[in-house]
Amino acid sequence: MPGNLSGAGLSVVAGSIVAVIEATPTLSAAAARRTALAAQGFADARPGGPPTRRHLQKALSRVQLLQLDSVNVAVRAHYMPVFSRLGAYDQDLVDEAAWSHSARRPRLLVEYWAHEASLIPAEDWPLFRWRMRRYEQRYARHVERIRRESPGLVDDVLATVGEQGPIGAGALEAALGGAVPKVKGGWWNRSDVKHVCEYLFAVGELTTGTRKGFQRHYDLPERVLPPEVLAETPDDDECARRLTLRAALAHGVGTEKDLRDYYRLQPAQSQRAVAELVEDGQLEAVAVQGWRHPAYLHPAARTPRRVEGRALLCPFDPLIWERARTERLFGFHYRIEIYVPEPKRLYGYYVFPFLLDGEIVARVDIKADRATGTLRAQGSFAEDGVDRTRVAAELAAELRLMADWLGLEHLWVGDRGDLADALRNAV
Repeated sequence: MPGNLSGAGLSVVAGSIVAVIEATPTLSAAAARRTALAAQGFADARPGGPPTRRHLQKALSRVQLLQLDSVNVAVRAHYMPVFSRLGAYDQDLVDEAAWSHSARRPRLLVEYWAHEASLIPAEDWPLFRWRMRRYEQRYARHVERIRRESPGLVDDVLATVGEQGPIGAGALEAALGGAVPKVKGGWWNRSDVKHVCEYLFAVGELTTGTRKGFQRHYDLPERVLPPEVLAETPDDDECARRLTLRAALAHGVGTEKDLRDYYRLQPAQSQRAVAELVEDGQLEAVAVQGWRHPAYLHPAARTPRRVEGRALLCPFDPLIWERARTERLFGFHYRIEIYVPEPKRLYGYYVFPFLLDGEIVARVDIKADRATGTLRAQGSFAEDGVDRTRVAAELAAELRLMADWLGLEHLWVGDRGDLADALRNAV
């Protein structure tokens, strides 16, 4: 008989079997929600004055990454989570952190496939080498076709980026003489130059030097990342453990699937990492009332007695991007309806949940009408049981703050939704 049967709740002491009661700590659902909000930075007071680079760094240390998305109906997705936590700030803070570098103000962020396309801390880039290795295998046949049909193209792209970068894919095509054959209906339905750029980005041989008009401009990693970052080559298991620990820090408390989703790890990879981190004492297994699956608590997580304040959350905010977790934490059913035909939408095209004092109390369909200088609340909807007068007043104030932040003079409230009248009166 083995000397330790901890999985069965038993151990052997002096030749006899002694029962071991392994009490799993339990969190209430409300405590789990406050823990998650604190981990994401919503228990921190917004700065009293204009937010600085130091404030941005603190916010980034909470969320760990900013998702990029091309939708610009209200504001680009990577700017909004910082506003949600800090209030009105100069967007140049994020641009400088992501796209520029100097000895005095080194680059803080770099782009890679994390949750989706994301800005991640520059020092975390090596933790995605496991994904780079998988992309190399995944796209091997596509790249072999390109090498066969366009000999030397991969090397020419790398050489041209080295000479002219940072450079966009269109400019690369022009620099290579426009003689590269087009492929109809092929991989991503793009030209081979764009195929090669995406492949080299995915495997880590190119990165994003900057973005202009949201277009990615490619550069060599050695011109973007410091040598010590490029020199780090963790194996797949080490990458998974460190990313899982970062996900746990951003969650405060979460299930294995929650943690897995943050960086889109593979199930077996994530499950092994969680088990090893629990065994090493870097995560604590806990039970959350009402949750079907075990949860894991980061040692640095804190559970404030109250969470106060308000925030508009874009659809790609890390607090809510995992919709099942959002429903578990807040009892809030949320789906993005961009791809739903307009007549079938329940709430609108680009809907922001509204967080107030630790609860999601409303949602609002927002559009920035830059031509008329107007922030449009096209539809506004209250959750059941909320004080609509107070919610409308707080939402109106946050929308006004957002309009000012975006340089929009006017705030307009449409007729859709059961909160619309109260919100219009508050505005």
